[in-house]
Amino acid sequence: MEAAFEELKGVVRVTSGYAGGHVADPSYAQVCGGTTGHAEVAQITFDSQVISFRELLEFFFSIHDPTTLNSQGADVGTQYRSAIFYHTSEQKAEAERMITELGASGVWDQPIVTEVKPFAEFYPAEEYHQQYYRKNPEQPYCQLVIAPKLAKFSKGR
Repeated sequence: MEAAFEELKGVVRVTSGYAGGHVADPSYAQVCGGTTGHAEVAQITFDSQVISFRELLEFFFSIHDPTTLNSQGADVGTQYRSAIFYHTSEQKAEAERMITELGASGVWDQPIVTEVKPFAEFYPAEEYHQQYYRKNPEQPYCQLVIAPKLAKFSKGR
């Protein structure tokens, strides 16, 4: 998610991290263990004069599968659930509206399972996770998972 969101005009900063759990300042190993309740997330700071929250949501739903419970591709576990952590009641309403619209559109064969939860706490991931794709473009995960998503995004621009 991080590498894709960084490509959007109006996105000021993307920070990889963890949210939605019950353990303070968790490590990557703890989150991957599945016992912290956290999801791996990207915190997006954006200029609303350039890109709207709705546009961010549209992009979010276009680059992952919101219909798989607790997994994304080969990554399986509650830390890989699809989630939106909103900061305002307007963001909550927009996220819920988008999910309703997408569900009614028939874009996916399965129902959308994306959680919409209030933002409580965000814990930045360890430094080696920040800008992971830029730092590790030759890693197999980057080549097999991230690069195709970025290529798909680039074609659509």
